[in-house]
Amino acid sequence: VQLQASGGGLVQAGGSLRLSCAASGIIFVGATMGWYRQAPGNQHELVARISKFGITNYADSVKGRFTISRDNAKNTVFLQMTSLNPEDTAVYYCNFWPYFPEYWGQGTQVTVSS
Repeated sequence: VQLQASGGGLVQAGGSLRLSCAASGIIFVGATMGWYRQAPGNQHELVARISKFGITNYADSVKGRFTISRDNAKNTVFLQMTSLNPEDTAVYYCNFWPYFPEYWGQGTQVTVSS
């Protein structure tokens, strides 16, 4: 199983990014998927999750700014991020929810400049 996150980059405060996570080796249509982030020195933090029914939950820090979605036909989950601020700077990962440590992958770096 591989979960490959992509779409990160450097953006100015107030900007937007759209992250993608492609799953291979597994059909995740029946799984709850999550986006997590890890800032230097911190543990992985759940940012958003989406159930197989499309029910979403968000961390308070990103509510109203981030939107998680999924395309089961393409085995892909997305994270649309808007109104980014420097506190959003981190490596972003996708994983199942609850997560499996062996599926973290390399993540994608998001850096927000002030």
